[in-house]
Amino acid sequence: MAAPLLSFEELGLVQGSGWLFRGLDIYIGARERLALIGRNGAGKSTLLRLLAGRLEADQGRRTIVPGTRVVLLEQEPDFSGFGSLMDLATHGADAPSSHAVAAIADQMGIALDRDAQSASGGERRRAALARALASEPDILLLDEPTNHLDLGAIDWLEGWLGRYGGAFVTISHDRTFLTRLTRETLWLDRGQLRRKAVGFGGFEGWMESVYAEEARNADRLDAKLALEAHWLARGVTARRKRNQGRLEKLHEMRAERAAMLTPSGTARLAIAKDSVKSKSVISAEHVAKSYGDRPIIKDFSLRIQRGDRIGIVGANGAGKTTLLKLLTGELAPDSGSITRAKTLHGIVIDQQRALLQPDKRVRDILADGGDWVEVRGVKKHIKGYLKDFLFEPSLSEARVGTLSGGERSRLLLAREFARESSLLVLDEPTNDLDLETLDLLQEVIADYEGTVLLVSHDRDFLDRSVTITLGLDGSGRVDIVAGGYADWEKQRTTPKTTKATGKVAGKATPQQSAAAPAQPKRKLSYKDQRDLDELPQRIADLEAAMERVEAALNDPTLYSRDPTRFAALTQELDSHRAEKMAAEDRWLHVAEMAEQLAGG
Repeated sequence: MAAPLLSFEELGLVQGSGWLFRGLDIYIGARERLALIGRNGAGKSTLLRLLAGRLEADQGRRTIVPGTRVVLLEQEPDFSGFGSLMDLATHGADAPSSHAVAAIADQMGIALDRDAQSASGGERRRAALARALASEPDILLLDEPTNHLDLGAIDWLEGWLGRYGGAFVTISHDRTFLTRLTRETLWLDRGQLRRKAVGFGGFEGWMESVYAEEARNADRLDAKLALEAHWLARGVTARRKRNQGRLEKLHEMRAERAAMLTPSGTARLAIAKDSVKSKSVISAEHVAKSYGDRPIIKDFSLRIQRGDRIGIVGANGAGKTTLLKLLTGELAPDSGSITRAKTLHGIVIDQQRALLQPDKRVRDILADGGDWVEVRGVKKHIKGYLKDFLFEPSLSEARVGTLSGGERSRLLLAREFARESSLLVLDEPTNDLDLETLDLLQEVIADYEGTVLLVSHDRDFLDRSVTITLGLDGSGRVDIVAGGYADWEKQRTTPKTTKATGKVAGKATPQQSAAAPAQPKRKLSYKDQRDLDELPQRIADLEAAMERVEAALNDPTLYSRDPTRFAALTQELDSHRAEKMAAEDRWLHVAEMAEQLAGG
């Protein structure tokens, strides 16, 4: 292996009364793509600052090849004192030129003359990215680079990093981002740093094997570590098994909702059965909303049922927040109507985290200073409830101000999920959460008995959590798709035409709508039966193909040796993944049809 560009030997840092970590060895070579994984509070952001030279270590030696340019994108860049976003992007002796910054900003679609103090989180994040990428770094250190970015900006960033000739280390909660880009994994866990030549796609299997090995060798650990290792291993394994069951249930719910939507995605309100109407919690009919001459929502109709998990996606400014406020009653439509069940009672978890005051204790936030938490009508001891949300029980006395950003977000989730409600509104809930907490949030949403409205740019989280996706393209149109982000993306790239006329599906004439309904089928069609019989093998073949491609991509030298093959394999993996998801959805659909015919 060639000499690394940057390394740290025997790295140690004291935090509070003890070592955050000690004796870590880390190196970064040319063109390496590294995922830095760890629970909130493990020290991931601190480690990036140490590597960048922004923080002085208490122990260890940092070595860097002369002339190597290291650039850090911090999770929360400091914008105080800057008049415009361009001022921030070009400030300092080591800043890139305004011309280079403007070129990157133009590709990302951001105007850097915006006032820095009034700019949105997404605009600030893009300005900080423009500065980092325009600096022509040899090593990029990225701390949650997709936070506050919309889907278009994330796609652009993935493409830029895919072509980037330098090395990068990234912290991210975005599983899709990590899976597509990383080829090695650094795992910061309980003060230790492990490294393995697998991308994030292989991380969970590696993590389970490590925890299983620790459990087998628990007698070599002291009592505290043995208990913690046992709890983690049991929790990770059990969580994965539970999530598999929840994903199967999610597919069933999607298939059921797909049967209630027309091919074009509009809701069949007129033909909804009484049993469906009785389950409805929000009904929108021909809703429109404009700001000035710009239409935000046009002719939107949907009946939302109790238990639906609704994901709202689209670019920044497309109207996601407007649609959310219309559905919850915060805004009134210009035309059309929205009715809500009288018993609907919601809680909102937004991006501001305004409920958490730094001087309050965790106990004050959850239990008003007491020992018992009222969890949806049932009393639970605060220490047990903290463990449910992956906190150490002793943290009940900690001040909110001492918690990491991710821990504060997790605390807010614990507080809000304890309340009685029938509607849960989540606005970008995945920001600042680590991967383990995202799994926990997915579980809580899956087990929630009410209805969920979720705005998110996290593609993997949407695919794992929602039954219906509402996709906004900025023109006022709202696509209604049974499924997650991948299903919406697939629909956007599939022409909606009929074989007979080539016209857009769902635009039937009144005469066609009035035609007598077709007689119910007594058996599956030839194509349906063939798909029912053959798709399981096709899914298995696709899984095997994905494993072969992932094995090839796990070669850490592939990108530097053959970037063309690397790009081709990445595209092939994405294609297999999309085809597998489509095949699974199709098989679930025809299997349900077969069951209905057998029962009828």
